[in-house]
Parts: sequence; structure tokens; C-alpha cells
Amino acid sequence: MFSINPFSELSGFIPSIAMQIFVIVMIILVVGGTILDMIHKKNVKYFFENAKKAKEAATKTVSAGEKATIILKTVASDILTSSEFCTIQRRFAHLLGMYGTIIFWITSAIMIFNYSTPSSVTPTMIPMLWHVGAMMTCIGTLWFWFVIRVNVSAEGNPWYQVIFADLFVLSLFATQVTALLWSYLQATGATGWDSLFLVLFILSNIVLFGGVYWSKFAHMFYKPGAAIQKHLAEADGSNSNLPEPADKPKQFGLGIRREDPSNY
Repeated sequence: MFSINPFSELSGFIPSIAMQIFVIVMIILVVGGTILDMIHKKNVKYFFENAKKAKEAATKTVSAGEKATIILKTVASDILTSSEFCTIQRRFAHLLGMYGTIIFWITSAIMIFNYSTPSSVTPTMIPMLWHVGAMMTCIGTLWFWFVIRVNVSAEGNPWYQVIFADLFVLSLFATQVTALLWSYLQATGATGWDSLFLVLFILSNIVLFGGVYWSKFAHMFYKPGAAIQKHLAEADGSNSNLPEPADKPKQFGLGIRREDPSNY
């Protein structure tokens, strides 16, 4: 199972070009949904206006070299290692989901565009990474769903309570788990069942990529920009138009450490 390219096996029934067109359509849906999201929520306008205000409120000039260093540090810390999360659990769950999904998407594209014909010989490492990436995402999303979600861990709501904001994580999990089940059933020759999970895999992808406008998918593109802008504002003294952090709490004892933070 782990060494088999499921898309190569599938090409006996669905032409390779059809799979490639599907991937391109999904990319178009992501771009279109993100643009609609930006127009509706005016996120880009907010970022530009906020950057303009920060520039006017700056108390010192940050050189181009310093800006480049801040951007690199932000990418390495806040983005690549998710250091902005306050708990180890949340950080690990996010990293598993993020890197698992990236691995899954990249290897999917490689297999579909380069090795999706019956005669293709796929390097063993690629489908292996595809399966590992899917499993990493499943672990990360399940960890988040049952343990870390705000309305579960902080507000005490049941894990099975679903709201519209959960569309992204649920559809992301669905794409990965149906992909694994489809691959397993295909490898074991479970004719009929493999077709069922292939259809579910396709539908979950359509929901994931087609639901960008209504889900939190687009946040993946906003968060890096927001993190960079925050650190640049701290460096030039504008501090996003917020007051300097107060040190007064240090004068009132260590009561704040009596319990672990569990609220958001």
C-alpha cells in the first residue's frame, strides 16, 4: 500500500489529463475563493491602512537589512515552527496538520502530473511520503478536534458540536482519511469499496477547495503577513498603535501562575 501510487492505478479508468484538470480547477477555486474573501472582509485594505498608520506612528527608522532579518526570523519562528501558539499541544497539532498537508499536496501533484499513467514507474519514496503526510494531517486534525478546540477545551461544549467555522478542519480531515482508505482498499483489491472512497475523496476535495470563501482556508495566507507586520511594528516603535506592555502585574504576586492557561 505505502509504495503504490494510487493515481497510477486509477489512470486505467480515469485519463491522466482528467486528474490534472481537476487539480488545476481546485487551484482556481482556491485563488477565486481567496480573492472573494479579501473583497468581502477587506483584509488587504486593513493591512495596508494599518501599515500606513504604523509608519506614521513609528518612533525610529528600520533599515532594509533589519527588515529582512525580522522577516526571516518571523518566517523561521512564527510560520515554520508555529512558535506563536501558547501551548505545546496546540503547537504540535498545528505543525502535524500543516506539514502533513503540505507533504500530501506536493506529492499528490508530483504523482498526478508526472506518474499518473499505467506505464509510469513511481519512485517508492513519493507514495510513501503521500501516505505519511495524510496520516500526519489526520493525527493533527483529530488532536485539534477532540482536545484543543476553543469551544471544547475552554467553553466546555461537546466535541461533536459542529459550527460553520469547522468547515475547513473537517473537510481537510475528510480529504486525508478518505485518501488513505481509498489507497488501502485499492491495494487490497476491494472492488466497489475503493470506488466509493474515491468518490468521497473527490467530494471532500471539492468541499475543501471550493469552500474557501466560507471556511478558514484563506487564513493560511493572511497569518504570515500579519505576523511579519506585527514584528515590524514592534521594531519601528509604532507597536500596531498599541501601548507599551505594562510591567505592573509583577508587583502583585504570582497568583497568575496558580493555574495553567486554558482560556482564549
